[in-house]
Amino acid sequence: MTGLAQLAQQQAKVTNWPGYIGWAVGLLIVIGLVYWLMRQGWNWRRTLQSGIPPLPAVPAGAGRKILETSGRYHGTTTAGNWLDRVVAHGLGTRSRADLTLGEDGLLVQRPGDVDLWIPAGYLTGARTDSGIAGKVVPAGLLVVTWTHEGTELDSGFRADHPDEHAAWVEAIAQLATRTKTKTEEAAQ
Repeated sequence: MTGLAQLAQQQAKVTNWPGYIGWAVGLLIVIGLVYWLMRQGWNWRRTLQSGIPPLPAVPAGAGRKILETSGRYHGTTTAGNWLDRVVAHGLGTRSRADLTLGEDGLLVQRPGDVDLWIPAGYLTGARTDSGIAGKVVPAGLLVVTWTHEGTELDSGFRADHPDEHAAWVEAIAQLATRTKTKTEEAAQ
């Protein structure tokens, strides 16, 4: 019986609470450190991009409406570099968005965040793409290319109905071409 009593006593002692608590506290410290480092990286990126001038003021409307949709705003990157997220002026924050393309430009209304106004003269084109700064979607994103004070940027959106993206690409291209033509004619 002593052999069975010793075996039962050994099997009953399966929990090592101080060891488990130590590992749990250690894991929480590591997770906290990782989140702190991520926040520091975000702030460092914001500091590096502090040279980007303030965005244009958001008007009451976008002029005569061409297109409207709702969806998600996925962020802005430097043009041609889909991993270089721009975080200055709230451009790096993902959010719900209502897009309105008008004759005067593109209005991006973001509930709970800073709205974005891209005047028609800043728009250079649009395309569908599969990803932008941390978001890859096989069905595609609408990527609007625009220029702000000499910096070329790409802003990514995903409409609630992605089949609308082709119409947006065409409409933005037409608006950008029309605005460029008007600007050239006024300069002459």
